[in-house]
Amino acid sequence: MSGETIKSVHEAVDAVYRTESRRILATLIRLLGDFELAEEAMHEAFAVAVEQWQRDGVPANPRAWLVSAGRFKAIDGIRRQSRFDGSVADLAEKLQADMEDPAEKIDESVEDDRLRLIFTCCHPALAPDARIALTLREVCGLTTEEIARAFLASPATLAQRIVRAKSKIRDARIPYEMPSHDELPERLGTVLHVVYLVFNEGYSASSGDSLTRADLSGEAIRLGRLLMELLPEAEVSGLLSLMLLQESRRSARTTPSGEIILLDQQDRSAWDQELIAEGRELVRQASATRNVGAYTLQAAIAAVHAEAPSAAATDWARIVGLYDLLLRVTPSPVVELNRAAAVAMRDGPEAGLTLIDELFARGELSDYQFAHSARAELCRRLGKNDEARASYERALSLTRQEPERRFLEKRLKTLG
Repeated sequence: MSGETIKSVHEAVDAVYRTESRRILATLIRLLGDFELAEEAMHEAFAVAVEQWQRDGVPANPRAWLVSAGRFKAIDGIRRQSRFDGSVADLAEKLQADMEDPAEKIDESVEDDRLRLIFTCCHPALAPDARIALTLREVCGLTTEEIARAFLASPATLAQRIVRAKSKIRDARIPYEMPSHDELPERLGTVLHVVYLVFNEGYSASSGDSLTRADLSGEAIRLGRLLMELLPEAEVSGLLSLMLLQESRRSARTTPSGEIILLDQQDRSAWDQELIAEGRELVRQASATRNVGAYTLQAAIAAVHAEAPSAAATDWARIVGLYDLLLRVTPSPVVELNRAAAVAMRDGPEAGLTLIDELFARGELSDYQFAHSARAELCRRLGKNDEARASYERALSLTRQEPERRFLEKRLKTLG
């Protein structure tokens, strides 16, 4: 076998892992009923694929092939274990009986498996922080370190939450299924928050060489559309609208070499007008209800940006007003920071800097890189170079994302 063939198979396996591994894992969890067993089976299936695809070629449906291979591997492992532990013999027989379905049938249901998995991970029997951490880890494949940064917590703490959540699901026999219609509303809030965090990680990656992760933001939007079909309520519309409006700017947010382009410098003709039109219609529908929540308000803010023909023509007074409403719905120092940035655009940098300094004086956001970079930008605009430099350096020390690091380093160089 030529080295070129081996290389192409490895590339194919890697590509399938990047794009399909979380769907494959979700289906294996449904079929096997156990997180750890499913994860081990998935990794074994990919290992087998590297060998067999070199000999037999890449299958027409890699995802279904890997699901079937993973389930076979799990059954083999359980049978070996049953020689020493008779209690697992029945499980092996049950899984074998379920193997009658062809690969095509496996693939038919795989699109809904991640939504089922989200609701399982967001079961009310789990602690709220554990629900979100577990979903980000198992459904979306974020590393413990990435989740920890999103939570502003240590990786060890997040790892313990995830382990405890898995144990709870196993010990409490929490079913891998969609909740009933009556249960949906009370469990929807956590699910929306999870989808929101997934999109944020895709829209602005917490670490790595790229500013964005299109796979994550694309998956969040797909999940948002599924939720709309399942439960078309105002906040579901609001979240989907927010994601679409933000996603519409993706291609304009970086240069071809991956350097950051700030919002006021972006080529607005490069924004995706179809996504903007869909997002604006969704936020219009959500705003027309009496149940306007945080996602709808954030989508309304994004819509104001999308409607402005230029940065200078942005209706900053309206944006500040929407942030005022958002603060009433969800008081948060991050919302206050974003409002301060809008105030700086409406009333001048001094007014925004005063608000940010008040946040720091209260001890808020001292470890939040964007608070320091926002302060640095306002100080730079005011000619307070020493203060700007200190804030840029603090932001740089907190940044794990390479394009953001390069942006901050360039800003520091402009200060001389």
